[in-house]
Amino acid sequence: MDHARVEFVDDAEDPRIAPFRAVRERDLVGRDGLFIAEGEVVLRLLSRAPRHRARAVLIASHRLDSRADLIAAFRPEVRIFAANQAVMDAIVGFPIHRGLLALGERAEQLDAEALLSSLPARALVLVASGIGNHDNMGGLFRNAAAFGVDAVVLDAGCCDPLYRKAIRVSVGAALTMPCARLEPGADLADLLARTGFEGLALSPGGAMRLTDVRKPDRAAVIVGAEGPGLPADLMARLKTVRIPMAAGFDSLNVAVASAIVLHHLAAAGEAG
Repeated sequence: MDHARVEFVDDAEDPRIAPFRAVRERDLVGRDGLFIAEGEVVLRLLSRAPRHRARAVLIASHRLDSRADLIAAFRPEVRIFAANQAVMDAIVGFPIHRGLLALGERAEQLDAEALLSSLPARALVLVASGIGNHDNMGGLFRNAAAFGVDAVVLDAGCCDPLYRKAIRVSVGAALTMPCARLEPGADLADLLARTGFEGLALSPGGAMRLTDVRKPDRAAVIVGAEGPGLPADLMARLKTVRIPMAAGFDSLNVAVASAIVLHHLAAAGEAG
């Protein structure tokens, strides 16, 4: 490839690549409106993401030629840094076998009511409440993208979907799915009613079996954290749904449960 665009780095303390330094530690304290993405699949999605934008890429120098098309996919103003594997490992703080990182800029947060109101007459939304595990958050976004969800809404108690691990587990879907976050104390049931969505709250004790649920034109699947689940006062105002399981067992990982329900609703929508 033409290396004219590439800025080579041979010192892990080079100030040009400071935002990439100590990736794990800095992920814990935030990045002032920025985020880190890693891996080829994720970076390809970031290069064409509709809202979030890349600011810089850091690549292992031995991958430059084999990933020339990926580098070319980023806008000309995105800075491309390259370092040998040892220097790159020293920069990020651990062996980075994928050899590809990007620094992204977070888009302005979407308003939840405006987002839901803008969706078509037939729409499917995934709502997450109190999800604090980044693997589960990434899994939810991956499922949402896989089953044609139109948007994701997070309550104020959810973790950051643009945390590096959540992006990786989502296979980049966290960068591309339309997403809004509720303010603390927001009334989710009221929001869904105002925007014409029927809420389907998942719970092992749900009143309806999933197999008996007919997909509403505007459906919002609501999932809660494993253990506490959804707040009782919220479920009291919504239709509650359970996934039937073998006797004596009523628990599924929240990402797995969401996949089952979204698949059911997506298939129902196709049949309709």
